[in-house]
Amino acid sequence: METINDAKVSRVSRVRLNWQMKAVLPVAAVLLNGLLLFVLVTLSQENTERNTVLVIATAGAVAICAVMIMVLAVVVHRPMSELQEKIAQVREGDLTVAVDFAGRNDDIGDLGKDFNEMVRQLRESREEIQRLHRTQMSRAEHLATLGELAAGLAHEIRNPLAGIAGVIEIIGRDLPKESPARSVLKDVRSEVLHINKIVSELLEIARPKQPEFRKTDLNATAEHAVMFATEQATSRGVSIELTRDPAPVVIEHDAGQIHQVLLNLLLNGMQACEEGGKVAVQVAQTDEQVQLTVVDTGKGIPPELLGNIFRPFFTTKGNGTGLGLSLARRMVEGHGGKIEVTSWIGKGSRFVVVLPKQGPNGNGA
Repeated sequence: METINDAKVSRVSRVRLNWQMKAVLPVAAVLLNGLLLFVLVTLSQENTERNTVLVIATAGAVAICAVMIMVLAVVVHRPMSELQEKIAQVREGDLTVAVDFAGRNDDIGDLGKDFNEMVRQLRESREEIQRLHRTQMSRAEHLATLGELAAGLAHEIRNPLAGIAGVIEIIGRDLPKESPARSVLKDVRSEVLHINKIVSELLEIARPKQPEFRKTDLNATAEHAVMFATEQATSRGVSIELTRDPAPVVIEHDAGQIHQVLLNLLLNGMQACEEGGKVAVQVAQTDEQVQLTVVDTGKGIPPELLGNIFRPFFTTKGNGTGLGLSLARRMVEGHGGKIEVTSWIGKGSRFVVVLPKQGPNGNGA
């Protein structure tokens, strides 16, 4: 019974009254009550003149209602009909429409002005979105072309580079131990390795490898990266501290790529520190995301350079390639995450890698 009654109430609540009825009904109710009272008084006294007055009063009440409907039709109904028509056109994608009653100096006119302003803003927003879309598409095509060019160039460089490295090894074996040219060959070998590193990273940026997602503990990934960086940190007199999340952080991620991201951030942090400096790594999780934070006590990044550190080939280090952070950001974005950076001159920098808990297939921990 309760369900049936609820359904009846729901149907009643959905009943709509025309605006003319809403406007006229209160007036008609007042007039009707007055007429009924007048009729009762009149009928109690048989008087022809009063009956005539009754007829005239009834006709006047009907005329008042009719005039009110006509006035409301002009003042309200036409603007509302026009507004509904324009809204339907906007719904179909036409953002050039405007209502004509916006010039009125009343509340209806204010409504028209607000509607026209809303449509104008929507039109400008759509034009801006279309402009940005064209720009992004053009940029994507440009980057794709540059990527293909970089990949081809990298392959063309690596082949002769491998030959040069082989020749250097042969020359090094044939040179006498006391020959001064051995020190030169050592520098040449170092530069060849440096060029090979640049070419390898350039290839990874031009043709990025798709992440292979597996459900593993992010604590273990971070611990693995810290272990790899510990030896170099010790040689530089820098300490590394890892704070694991107390609970397992089992999410779908490419452990190799996240390991590479963390290792890059660790090495950058160590190189920014003086002897006795410190790099802290923390793994933390919330209900929806995981944060990998790398904080160093180095010299910091100047504010005017902070916005450029993820650009390819931008580096503040003399022997850097400028591709590490760019590649790291691409890998993190491939996981649906982001890298945030904050830096303080003379105090250090903080990099936060934010990864979603939901994997690429919608699977979480």
